[in-house]
Amino acid sequence: MQHAGSPIVTAAPAGRRRVPHQGRKSAFTARDFPDLSVLALAVVTSMPAADLADVGVGYSAQGQVLRLARLAAKAGCHGVIASSQGVPSLRSELGPEALIVTPGVALSGESPGEHARSGTPRAAIATGASHVVVGRTVTRAADPAAALRLVRADLTS
Repeated sequence: MQHAGSPIVTAAPAGRRRVPHQGRKSAFTARDFPDLSVLALAVVTSMPAADLADVGVGYSAQGQVLRLARLAAKAGCHGVIASSQGVPSLRSELGPEALIVTPGVALSGESPGEHARSGTPRAAIATGASHVVVGRTVTRAADPAAALRLVRADLTS
């Protein structure tokens, strides 16, 4: 399965099957983007369980992620965006072809910043993520090129 260079859009299901379905439907009928992948945003990595409860979600963060991932899969999404901590359960639930994109990753020993559920790039890939989003580890580094080399080394070691 090749996705490098393929356009990706996100949808936020938040309990509504129609939202990602509409994104997927328009993606596949658009002549300009036949390879477009639609990913559902599960629970943002900066949202801890207490915040979920504050907004009325009666599930743990992982429970909500799995619930929204199932909804997204039923709607025809190609995968989800979720914390690296949920990757093993998501891979089991969604199968080997689903895209699982993990933002909020940081190298071992680095601060996860505002991410409540973070992990390393290597751990995310090792447990089944198809893609990792590496941001602040590189963009806030004194030497971004060196930081990117460290990320690459983490992924290939």
